[in-house]
Amino acid sequence: MIAPSSPFAPLRHHNYRNMWLASLASNLGGLIQAVGAAWMMTALTTSENLVALVQASTALPIMLFSVVSGALADSFDRRRVMLTAQFLMLAASILLAFFAWSGWLTPWLLLSFTFVIGTGTALHNPSWQASVGDIVPRIDLPAAVSLNSAGFNITRSVGPALGGVIVAAAGAAAAFAINALSYFSLIYVLLRWQPNFPKNPLPRERLAGAVFAGLRYVSMSPNLGKVILRAFLFGVSAGSVLALLPIVARDILQGGPLTYGIMFGAFGVGGIVGAFLNARIREWLKSEEIVRTSFAGFALSAAVIGISTSNVVTFLALILAGVCWVVTLSLLNTVVQLSAPRWVVGRALSLYQTAAFGGIAAGSWLWGSWAEAISPASALIASSLLMLGGAAVGLRLPMPDFQSLNLDPLNRFVEPALGLEIQPRSGPIVIQIDYEIHDEDLPEFLSLMAERRRIRLRDGARNWALMRDLQIPEIWTETYHVPTWVEYVRHNQRRTQADAETTDRILALHRGDKVRVHRMIERQAIPATRDDVFHQPHIDPH
Repeated sequence: MIAPSSPFAPLRHHNYRNMWLASLASNLGGLIQAVGAAWMMTALTTSENLVALVQASTALPIMLFSVVSGALADSFDRRRVMLTAQFLMLAASILLAFFAWSGWLTPWLLLSFTFVIGTGTALHNPSWQASVGDIVPRIDLPAAVSLNSAGFNITRSVGPALGGVIVAAAGAAAAFAINALSYFSLIYVLLRWQPNFPKNPLPRERLAGAVFAGLRYVSMSPNLGKVILRAFLFGVSAGSVLALLPIVARDILQGGPLTYGIMFGAFGVGGIVGAFLNARIREWLKSEEIVRTSFAGFALSAAVIGISTSNVVTFLALILAGVCWVVTLSLLNTVVQLSAPRWVVGRALSLYQTAAFGGIAAGSWLWGSWAEAISPASALIASSLLMLGGAAVGLRLPMPDFQSLNLDPLNRFVEPALGLEIQPRSGPIVIQIDYEIHDEDLPEFLSLMAERRRIRLRDGARNWALMRDLQIPEIWTETYHVPTWVEYVRHNQRRTQADAETTDRILALHRGDKVRVHRMIERQAIPATRDDVFHQPHIDPH
C-alpha cells in the first residue's frame, strides 16, 4: 500500500503548483465555453439528440485520438505536445467566438468547433497526466491526481454558474471569447517550464510501433484491463447526467441558462468534496468497494434527477453525482498510473481515457436518442439501471486493491559485446536461454515460466516458446524473437523492479552453472530465386 500523503503535498513542488494554477484558469474558461455551447444548441434546435451531442462532440475525439496522443506523450517532448494542443484549442475558440458573434453558427458547425476543441483536449491530457509522475515523487502521486480532480471541480462549481450569468447577460459569443483568453495562462506556464526528462539513448519508436506497443502492454496486463472495462461502463451510464442536464434545466425544472449553470455548479461542488475525501475513503475501503459504492450512488442520483421537479432536490442529487464521479474516475486514473511503468504510462492513460470518454460519447448519443424518442426522465432512469449493472460487474471482475508495484526500471541489463558487427536495425533476432531444472522443481518452474511468457510478450517479444531437450530432459530452453537488435535492447530496458521477483525465482531453480543465453540473428539459407532449388536437370533422351 502507498502511505497517503497530505492532500496538498504536491503543491510544495513549484512546477506542479504553477501548472495546477494555470489549469484552473484554463478549466474555468472551458466550462464557461461548455455552458455557452450547450445553451446555444438549445436555442439553435429543439432536438434533444443534438443537445446531447454537444457533450458527445467533446468526448468523441478523446475516444478517437487518445491512443495516438498517448504514443506521442511517451515518444516526444511532452511539453511541446501540450503547447501544440493549447494553440489548437486557442485557434478553434477564437473562430467559434467570431462565428457566434457574426450569427453564422448552425448546429453542425457548433458541433464541429467543439469537436476540434475536444481534439486539443485529447492531445493535451495524456501528456499532462503522464508528466505528473515526473513532476512529483511517487508517494505524492495519488494526492496529485486527486488535486487535479479537485482543481477541475473547483472551477466546475463556479464556472457553469458564471457561464450561465455570462450567457444570460452577454450571449454565448462572450462565453466563447472568455474561453479563448483562458488558454494564455497555461501557454505562458508551459513556455517557461523546463522539464528534465531522462534522455533515452535508443532511437525513438515509430508512431505505429509505439501505439501497438501500448495496446500490447495493456492487453497483457490483467489489472489494467479491469480498470478500462469499468471506466467504459461508468462513462456509458454516467454520461447521461451531463449530456441531458441542459434539457433537465429547460424542460423538467422549467429554468433558463442560469438554472443550468447553477445545477452544473452543484455537480462541481460534489466533485470538490469527492476529491478531498479520496484519501480518507481509500483508508476505509478497498478499491472494489469504492467503485461499487460510487456506481450505486451515481445510479441513485441519476434516478432522482430524472423524476424530481424540485430545484433543491435536483441540486442535492447533482452534488452526490459529482462526489461519485470524481471518486470513481480519480481512483481509476491512479490505479492506471501506479500499474504502468514510465515508458508506457502515457499510452496506458490514453487507453483508459479512450474507454472512459468513449463511453461518455456513446452514452451521450444513446441517452439523447432515448430522451428524444421517449422522454428525458425515462432515459435517466434507464441509465441508472445500467449503472447498477456496472456495479454488479465487480462481483465477477473485481478491481485490484489500491497498491503500488515498484515499476522503476530494473537496470540489470548490460548490452553484451558481440562477435559479429551488426546495425541497430539488424534482425530478426532470436534469443534462446538454457535452464537446467530438476524434476521436483518442474511444477514451480512451469508456473513461473507462464508468468515469464506474459512479461516477455507484454514488453515486445514475439513467438515465445518453451522447449525441453529430448536427450537431456533436465535442459529446458526458453526462446523468443524480436524484430531488430535495438528492439531487443529496448525489450530488456523495459523490465521493472516488480518483474525481478519472477526472474530471481526462475534463476534460483536453475541447477547448473551460469544460465547460458544464445543471441542469434536469423539468416535465410534459401536463395532469393528458388528455381535452382527445385530445378530438375535436363536429360537428353538421345
